Amino acid sequence: MGRDNRFHSVFSSKRSKARVLMEVKVKNAWHRPAIIFLATVITFGIITMVAISVVQNKPLHQKYKYGIVLDAGSSHTSVFIYEWPAEKENNTGMVRQKHTCNVKGKGISSYFANPQGAGASLQECMEEARQKIPAHRHHETPVYLGATAGMRLLKMENDKASENVLDSVAHSLKSYPFSYQGARIISGQEEGAFGWITVNYLSQNLRKPTGTLGALDLGGASTQITFVPQQNIESSDNSIDFRLYGNDYHLYTHSFLCYGKDQALKLSMGKILESTLKADETDPVELRDPCFHPGYNQTRTVSSDFNTPCMKDVQLENKTFFHIGLGQWPQCQQSIIKIFNNMTCSYSKCSFNGVFQPSVYGDFGAFSAFFFVMDFLNLTSDSLDTTKQKLAEYCSTPWKKLVENYPKVNQKYLSEYCFSATYIVTLLEKGYSFSSNNWKDIRFIKKIGDSDAGWTLGYMLNLTNMIPAEAPDTPLMPHGGYVTFMLLFSLLILVLLLMAYFYFRRSTRTAQKDII
Repeated sequence: MGRDNRFHSVFSSKRSKARVLMEVKVKNAWHRPAIIFLATVITFGIITMVAISVVQNKPLHQKYKYGIVLDAGSSHTSVFIYEWPAEKENNTGMVRQKHTCNVKGKGISSYFANPQGAGASLQECMEEARQKIPAHRHHETPVYLGATAGMRLLKMENDKASENVLDSVAHSLKSYPFSYQGARIISGQEEGAFGWITVNYLSQNLRKPTGTLGALDLGGASTQITFVPQQNIESSDNSIDFRLYGNDYHLYTHSFLCYGKDQALKLSMGKILESTLKADETDPVELRDPCFHPGYNQTRTVSSDFNTPCMKDVQLENKTFFHIGLGQWPQCQQSIIKIFNNMTCSYSKCSFNGVFQPSVYGDFGAFSAFFFVMDFLNLTSDSLDTTKQKLAEYCSTPWKKLVENYPKVNQKYLSEYCFSATYIVTLLEKGYSFSSNNWKDIRFIKKIGDSDAGWTLGYMLNLTNMIPAEAPDTPLMPHGGYVTFMLLFSLLILVLLLMAYFYFRRSTRTAQKDII
């Protein structure tokens, strides 16, 4: 009996030692160098994949910043609100137009006799801006006012009056909870250059080496042409350089003050009236205008219609005259050609008035009044010859019939479309030297995406330094490369996991066999 107990005790002791030995050996399987190496590689691989995925796919939190630009033109003022994701302030294509408001009444230059009225006229649109922009962003939202050709003319005529108008709008803008950045008269060269930046930024051409879009801008008092030429720019006054997104741009640009559609109309009428007064001294005088529809007849006065610095070279007495429409398109174009001076040019090539211009090259975006006039007449996609034919038909339409066809259109604007469209065709063809061959290169545009084409966006981008001189950050790798990398890395980790599993399983079985 005692011997049996001793045997049982010895057997139990050996079995316990075997169990302990087996557990030690099984545990030691985890500590094999190969298992440790595989576990380390797998862990490192998973961490690497997670890190690359985070960098490649940064989450876009919908936090926006805002900017306000007021375009104080000769005929009206518009307020533009722009927004962009706060996290991607310097990336191309991110700024978009959130809202626009057209100020009621005429441009701020018309308030030269009542400067306080200029600031007051902005209140309704600025209140809209207050509502559209979240309150917590008000204090950091910059506000800029850029005055164009209307204020340039007022400054030429009455510098003190222009200062009073700018002081009035500055006082008004400072009363709002935004970050006021200034109100000033921008130069014609700036207006042309910023318009070029806008259309190319919105078209995302600034990141492409393939080419840019020329800019054609037409307002009430001035017109601008800006493009990258193929030949040297012979006049330093018409040259401007930019470095945008790592690319250098050498631009030709010029702004013709007094050659916006409203001032050009005054010049054309003044030339006709001047020749009429020389030939006929009777009173009242008839201004027989081929650019207005047959049957059109209005009584006007020289003092009210030609009170502009652009008319300083036209000698007119202060008389009452009858403005009578003839509706003769060929004669209309000839009368417009007379306001261009093509007699002198001290360069290898000029547009008009002795201004150097290289040959137009590439595609162009024609916006502002270029678009609005041609769009109203449905002439935005026709050839040059077809445009002329349709214009001749339109201009010969009796005034009475035209009023009946467009009862809701302001008659002042309606009466001027024949002249404005003819002026556009003449300016582009005879002034800038577009022809039937490259007319198709002109695109009449109002918007690019959700944003208006014009100088205001380029102006804000420039002042806020939101277009970097060097190329913006790009993803760690292209999308296709990223997908391929993640797939291959996942397969590699899967293979390593299988290797670790089989190695561990084999190690465990080996340990069990050793115990037996």
